[in-house]
Amino acid sequence: GSFMMVNSSGRASGQKAHLLLPTLKENDTHCVDFHYYLSSRDRSSPGSLNVYVKVNGGPQGNPIWNVSGIVTEGWVKAELAISTFWPHFYQVIFESVSLKGHPGYIAVDEVRVLAHPCRKAPHFLRLQNVEVNVGQNATFQCIAGGKWSQHDKLWLQQWNGRDTALMVTRVVNHRRFSATVSVADTSQRSISKYRCVIRSDGGSGVSNYAELIVKEPPTPIAPPELLAVGATYLWIKPNANSIIGDGPIILKEVEYRTTTGNWAETHIVDSPNYKLWHLDPDVEYEIRVLLTRPGEGGTGPPGPPLTTRTKCAGRELHQGLADCSGGWQASRICFSSWHSVTA
Repeated sequence: GSFMMVNSSGRASGQKAHLLLPTLKENDTHCVDFHYYLSSRDRSSPGSLNVYVKVNGGPQGNPIWNVSGIVTEGWVKAELAISTFWPHFYQVIFESVSLKGHPGYIAVDEVRVLAHPCRKAPHFLRLQNVEVNVGQNATFQCIAGGKWSQHDKLWLQQWNGRDTALMVTRVVNHRRFSATVSVADTSQRSISKYRCVIRSDGGSGVSNYAELIVKEPPTPIAPPELLAVGATYLWIKPNANSIIGDGPIILKEVEYRTTTGNWAETHIVDSPNYKLWHLDPDVEYEIRVLLTRPGEGGTGPPGPPLTTRTKCAGRELHQGLADCSGGWQASRICFSSWHSVTA
């Protein structure tokens, strides 16, 4: 196994030494165990020992295990239950941090990779990806095999190492427990990575990294296309193929209103073209398209409007005998100018 011993005597506070294990590419459940030792003549702590697990050559992040402020009575064993498997790979990094004015030794010895589960450190089941829409709550569920203790600390760690607050834990049975945590920042479209970490008396367990995918609800880029106009109807094409945001689109709706009114109606569109019925003649309408993707909060803001006017009813009913150019009264009666027909 690998070995590191650091003499903290005469070193400045915060001075570090590292032991980097070879990159590990494991196919099955395994356990990394090691022995550590912190000693000093005056029984004051010589510093701290941190352990990091770096995945796929990514950032080192925050420690998944550490010990500080103590001296040990001889060598102490600890375990790392790391649930990262091929094709992913990881590297374990041991870091000693010296404390000025506290001479002593910080040591690591007998680092081994064992082809069986850890006896004390819990092993996590696979952490699943989570997809939400912008502004919605995102929750990860961490499930681990092993016995839960009230002294255990469980948290969620981001790819960049940022840690969340403690999670509420629920015991499923005598061999399994789970915990959930909500991720606060879903305010914009993004992809980030998280993993579950638990610190127990026997060591630490670390899950795989899972993705938090924040999707932006879709909005049409262009307004609807006007295909035909009548006195009481409008034929439109929603123009929903070009969008801002994310698909897939599972629902199309047309929202329309009069440009002078304070009401609006919304209709579901289930065909390439759509006919708006029962409209008022010679009235200007504003028409927008709403698009929805899967998930809560998946409806995007309305797209740009199509503004158009229905035809005058008199021009269709009287076919030239009556002229509605005079306009419509509040009672919706057309007043017209009549002209005698000469032979």
